[in-house]
This record gives sequence, C-alpha cells and structure tokens, in this order.
Amino acid sequence: MLTDRVRHWRDDGAIEEVLGRRLFVRRRGGGEDTLLLYLHGFPSSSYDWRPLQALRPPGEASVAFDFLGFGLSEKPRDHTYTLAWQADAAEELVRRAAAERVFVVGHDMGTSVASELMARDLRDELGFAMSGALLFNGSMLLHLAKPTIGQRLLRSPLGPLFARLTNERSFRAQFSRIFSPDHPLSADEAADQWSLLTHGGGQRIAHLTINYMSERERFTERWHGAIRDWPKPLTLAWGMQDPVARTEVLDGLRALRPGVETIELPDAAHYPQIEQPELISAALDTALARASS
Repeated sequence: MLTDRVRHWRDDGAIEEVLGRRLFVRRRGGGEDTLLLYLHGFPSSSYDWRPLQALRPPGEASVAFDFLGFGLSEKPRDHTYTLAWQADAAEELVRRAAAERVFVVGHDMGTSVASELMARDLRDELGFAMSGALLFNGSMLLHLAKPTIGQRLLRSPLGPLFARLTNERSFRAQFSRIFSPDHPLSADEAADQWSLLTHGGGQRIAHLTINYMSERERFTERWHGAIRDWPKPLTLAWGMQDPVARTEVLDGLRALRPGVETIELPDAAHYPQIEQPELISAALDTALARASS
C-alpha cells in the first residue's frame, strides 16, 4: 500500500495516457518561457524530486513524470523497455505543455534519457527547443561506474528470480548503501520508495526495466557523442561519495567534454536531491542562469 506521503504526492498529479500507456504526471506552474523537465532514475520515480521542488519558486513551470514501469505509472510485463520510448513520452508531455523553451534536469537513468534528447537535438529531430541541461550522478560512462550487486543480479540470467524474491528488507539494505553517512536513508523515505516500487508489482519487473543499462552499452557512440558535441549549456552536479556513479565517471565526463561546468557536492552520495536538495536547487539556479545568458 502507498504511504500517506506518497498518496499526498499522487493527489497533486494525474494519470495521463501517453503513447497508449498510462503515466503519472505532475505539473507545476505555467505561463513562463522556460519549462523544467525532470527525469528520474532507477529504480525510483518522480517522487525523488519532492524535496527539490519544495524549494523551488511556486510559479516555476515544470513537468515531472514517472517513466513507464516506475512509480505510479503503468507497469506492463509485455513491454520492451527502452530509453527511446521514455524519451518519446517526454517529448509528448512537453508538446502538451506548449512551452517555448525546455530545460532538462536528469538524475541516474534520467541522464541517459536526457542524452537521447540531446542526440535528437543535435540531429534536428527534437520536437521542442531545449535550452540547457543539469545532469547529476548518472552512470553515463558505464565502463567507469560500479553497479550495485542488485543491478548486476537483475542483468544476469538470475534476474527474473531475483526480482521475484526482492522484499522490503533486502530493498532497504541495498538502497541505504547508496546514501552518504552524513545523510543516511531515513525510515520514512525507505517506506515511501518501497511503496512506489511495489505499486502495481513493479519490483517483479525490475529485470525488464533495467534494460537501460544494456542500452548504455549499445548506444555508447550516440550518447557519448551527444555529451561531447551538444552545443547548448550543460552543467554537471555530482555527489562525490556516490558508490555507483563514482568520481571516475565524473572525471570521464570532464575528459569527454573539456571545460564542462561542474559543481561538486562533497558530502552527498547517489541521491543528492534527497540528501541535500538545497545544494541541487542552487546548482539548478546556476545552470538556468547559464542557459538564459
């Protein structure tokens, strides 16, 4: 069952039919020139943006949605999960918002959806005007990252069995390891995340939704090229204690895109928007200023 906190979050959003599937979408503000598009990570949902959005100006236009297979969105077992599909859904939601410009904020898996949008923009195939991006703590250079034991098992032949056997205790144990010692995973946050993961049986299809990691290997040239060559302002923020998207990933991104604006967060780990949302909010202000200059 969903926790009270998650139900409150759900009540401020809506289920929209997108590309023939039902997605949970949460819209804020409106009437501004720039729309913020929030792209979340694995295995969580748009709920991750709650602490950050609480700090943002009330009228700031934004759209956050749960990717198909995640959070409060539909979780079909017969779907082939691809980041291209999630990017298509993002484009459709932006089209409905009728925004003049879009600024993308991506975390974890969401950084690769953002990379696909950047690749489309480079080829004049994107259906909206993308003004800039803030990306943080995503294993975009997978060969330099260190996936969790759970991620490795889900990608293995044992993936379907491991997904079925996942329970709240094992989830909490693994999830807590990617938070920093100074900002540990709280009991409430763990309960919220578990309720969202299991909503609609999501934990049982994790071996399907983790397909994005294989895509990171298959589309290396396309997505790394987008990071390197995309001409718009790109800003990186990084929780430096992240055990998954390690500092080696950040170093590799700096080498791939020399001079990229980087904001280091020394005391944060993999979920800085939950651990220290005020720092991500400040990083977002910096990135937005660069994109509008």
